[in-house]
Amino acid sequence: MAVTVENIQNALQTVIDPNTGKDLVSTKSVKNIKINGADVSFEVVLGYPAKSQIDLIKKAVIEAVQKVPGVGNVDANVTMAIVAHAVQRGVKLLPNVKNIIAVSSGKGGVGKSTTAANLALALAAEGATVGVLDADIYGPSQPMMLGVRGRPETIVENTLEPLRAYGLQVMSIGFLIDADNPMVWRGPMATSAMEQLLQQTNWQDLDYLIVDMPPGTGDIQLTLSQKVPVTGAIVVTTPQDIALLDAKKGLKMFEKVGIPILGIVENMSIYVCPNCNHQEHIFGEGGGQKMCEQYGVDFLGSLPLNLSIREQADSGKPTVVAEPDSAISDIYKTIARKVAIQVAEMSKDMTSKFPNIVVKNT
Repeated sequence: MAVTVENIQNALQTVIDPNTGKDLVSTKSVKNIKINGADVSFEVVLGYPAKSQIDLIKKAVIEAVQKVPGVGNVDANVTMAIVAHAVQRGVKLLPNVKNIIAVSSGKGGVGKSTTAANLALALAAEGATVGVLDADIYGPSQPMMLGVRGRPETIVENTLEPLRAYGLQVMSIGFLIDADNPMVWRGPMATSAMEQLLQQTNWQDLDYLIVDMPPGTGDIQLTLSQKVPVTGAIVVTTPQDIALLDAKKGLKMFEKVGIPILGIVENMSIYVCPNCNHQEHIFGEGGGQKMCEQYGVDFLGSLPLNLSIREQADSGKPTVVAEPDSAISDIYKTIARKVAIQVAEMSKDMTSKFPNIVVKNT
């Protein structure tokens, strides 16, 4: 019995991507099916970073195709291809940056910067090229959290070279001022500084730029939402009612300017006593989940109130690199994968596909 492309497609349609919950054929992940006698080869191209998932998916597709009658050798190549996705109407993409993800919170002290750093590291661990922009002009945290110091160099005129930390490209106002210097600037100056850091940094072929936003919904947040090509936003909160109240304002701000909400991360959701394993919901319970249900957005995950997360961030070695195989790192990696999958399923940016139309008088 001759093997056909249709046979192979039908077999691959039974393989469900464990991360998206969808079959590989309907998501158009299967490419270049080739049949040479009884031998079959094909590619599976994932739209999200999945370094840790490749072997699992490769094994599943090979097993599925080997069940087709008449199939001999099976060669499957599983790769990743992260592309640029659509942003707010009328806003152009940044050169060398495919997707910008804003990590925000309605108020300070909910662990937004720690979450942003660990999510960036989790995406990089899965094979993506990732940058971090510390957009908190008044209280930059990323230089300390990522353990990176120094002054950015200028190699190309009017641009700054990002500093490097754990494979990330990083830029922050904290690299340009003394650590003890307060930024006594009015809103327009802070906003201008943020725009310059974003646009004049020589980002290099980023799949994702994680923007650690300042808390609240002030000038910088509005400028970022209206002038910067943001693919989607993550809102970080705690279960506490007062934190949720402010988080809702941030969520509504993104909705008003047409930026998709990728989901909500609930920080400090539970405390587990290291001595007796007693569990305590110090800041309340289930607030983030209820907020997701209220606004119809995804609950990305919850993180415990854990001493190690704080200690590792303060020491300049966040959890994902300090303890990459820990349960907490797994939570960050799961959240990062959910975010990347959501981005992958969004509309692609097609501006480069349209021809330039020039009208001339003849």
